[in-house]
Amino acid sequence: MTTGRRFAAAKYVIFILTAGYIVWLMLFIGESKVSFEKVSGAVDQAVDKGRLAEQSGLMLKRNFGLNSSDYAGVSYYASESGISAEEVLLICVESDSQIRQVTDAMEARVEKQIGDFEGKAPDQVKLLEEARQTVNGRYIFFSVSSESGRYHQAFADSL
Repeated sequence: MTTGRRFAAAKYVIFILTAGYIVWLMLFIGESKVSFEKVSGAVDQAVDKGRLAEQSGLMLKRNFGLNSSDYAGVSYYASESGISAEEVLLICVESDSQIRQVTDAMEARVEKQIGDFEGKAPDQVKLLEEARQTVNGRYIFFSVSSESGRYHQAFADSL
């Protein structure tokens, strides 16, 4: 075999290995195989029901501008008090193209809430500035709470 042919064969083998690795990453790393019911159940168990109540799709639309029927799954909890910014939102998107739409809505919600609470409730502004947002495969988790660490851990452990 000539040097030119060996070089071409090596390039072909490297290409095949690289393509196989990318396919493997897409199949096994990027997307969780865990059901929405399991993930939302873990988050539901962690949520402090004395401070947060489960919200309807109508409240999701009002607060985030998102339609719950557009997604594979939605769990939304928020404080019933008008003087609290606490909320937890878990969304499982149908497609990767929805991720940006959801994360943008979450960021817009934080900005609006900061504007609403600024000068009135500095403790709530601090919570909003420390809001947690995580994307894992098709799951998006968002939390504004003094308990965000615990809620996030329940989310992460369920995956």
